[in-house]
Amino acid sequence: MPNLDVSELNTVLAVLGAFILLYGIISVLIKSRWFLGEALPAVVIGIILGPIAAKFLDSSRWGSAAEGQTSDITLGMARVVIGVQLVIAGFQLPAKYNLHRWKEMALCLLPIMTIMWLCTTLCLLASVPNITLLAALVIGSCVTCTDPILSQAIAKGPFADKFVPRHLREIISSEAGANDGFGFPFLMLAVYLIRHADVPGAGVHSTGTVHERAAQLVTRAGDVGRLGGGVGVALKNWFVETWLYIVLMSVVIGAIVGYSSCLALKFALRRKWVDSESYLLYPTAIGLWLVGICGMLGTDDLLACFVAGNAMNWDGEYLAETLERHDEVNSCMDVLLNFGGFMYIGTIIPWSEFHQPETTGLTYGRLIGLGVLVLLFRRIPAIFMSYKFMPKVVKDWKEAMFMGYFGPIGIGAVFYVEHTRHLFPELGEGDAEETNLVRVMIPVVYWLVLFSIVVHGLSIPSLNVIYNYYGVQPIIEDAVELPRKSMRAPTPVNAAVGDRDTFIAYNRFSRPVFDNVDLPVANDKQMYASDSDENFQKTRVGKRYSRAMV
Repeated sequence: MPNLDVSELNTVLAVLGAFILLYGIISVLIKSRWFLGEALPAVVIGIILGPIAAKFLDSSRWGSAAEGQTSDITLGMARVVIGVQLVIAGFQLPAKYNLHRWKEMALCLLPIMTIMWLCTTLCLLASVPNITLLAALVIGSCVTCTDPILSQAIAKGPFADKFVPRHLREIISSEAGANDGFGFPFLMLAVYLIRHADVPGAGVHSTGTVHERAAQLVTRAGDVGRLGGGVGVALKNWFVETWLYIVLMSVVIGAIVGYSSCLALKFALRRKWVDSESYLLYPTAIGLWLVGICGMLGTDDLLACFVAGNAMNWDGEYLAETLERHDEVNSCMDVLLNFGGFMYIGTIIPWSEFHQPETTGLTYGRLIGLGVLVLLFRRIPAIFMSYKFMPKVVKDWKEAMFMGYFGPIGIGAVFYVEHTRHLFPELGEGDAEETNLVRVMIPVVYWLVLFSIVVHGLSIPSLNVIYNYYGVQPIIEDAVELPRKSMRAPTPVNAAVGDRDTFIAYNRFSRPVFDNVDLPVANDKQMYASDSDENFQKTRVGKRYSRAMV
């Protein structure tokens, strides 16, 4: 006898599958004409189908429906989604990119991030009541990093293909990948300063040695109280636990795993042991593996994943081979993770906590003001103060404004705030400073995530309309030949029809090697077999082609 089984698993699968099906039907319109991407539509659907509205998707009812499980589910989701995509982002950069651009990356990861952290803290102090400076530093560290997923859409999406120069796209992509993992020093500095503050009762409820208690801060499940000891102890443990253990060990693990994979794949390719499916799925496998082992060790899985992606393509051969194999696997993994991740975020947005004037002091007016302040002052001043020191990647104030404005807040901030939730006592179990911090950090961070997804998600379509109105011409340089996989395939953005089997596309993101001077120049007679084709003649602008031509 057939039975109706409306279980949570069946509901989730049905909703996610239906969204992908409906989105896919008009995906060219959404991504290449409306420039919306996946994040904003997925979040909207999550809000509509979540527990606030239709109640189809509710993580509190999943699995065993244990109390408080949503936080653990969210942290695990964020780690997987970001970890896999950071490996992909890392290998899609040119070979040795971060070695060639080490000065610019050091500038982005140290002074620029520090300024962003402090500016965000000031915005929080001006907008959020009842929090101390240290509490504001903790919350500010959660949203200091630019989101690697939303930034990849800005750096690699259709709009970027048309209007954003390659040098700017590459630094945005690399910075977002690195600084999302590099946010731990800022977070842990604020956490240690709170934990080791000399306040009444510090250390009374703790057990074990000071070092053992401090080591709990690197875990994701420690119930940590006040430890006492003062600023000196805080800075010592911050250096040892954060810089030497979390950061340095993550870099070492990522480099070893990534470069070992590079060598292993080259060995397998020479002997033709690896098929295309396994070869192209390697970044996903590395991401999942690193998230698992770094999670067990208590290190920074996000930083390890990005370093592994860079090391995997250290000589450029992995990216070249993926281009030769017409890689669509990794882009499909990106899209699938974006759909699931952002739809899930839409379902867990804490709407009821956004307006609580009697308890947290938060109101919609305060939060809107905070969102505007963060949008204007979190990143733009830092980039404007620094862009003249990195002229190779940011040429003028217009590019500085673009890079400063498009520093979105997304799943990375969700990861940090859910991780931070495990570093403090449960609500009501700590003192006044800890209680106020725990009470407001979730609604504040989730609001900034929602605000950024909406504002930055709508900014690209708006900017495209402005560019078209003022007649801004697409970038026509660095032409590359793309195969036409089907006669029904739409012409890519910023591309022209070549012959029956090809498109000629400009300003593409991926290039296996770093400098254009290293790219072989194709012979015109070889590349343009049919000089009589009028449409094809119009594409004879770009002269440089990658040896890993797709």
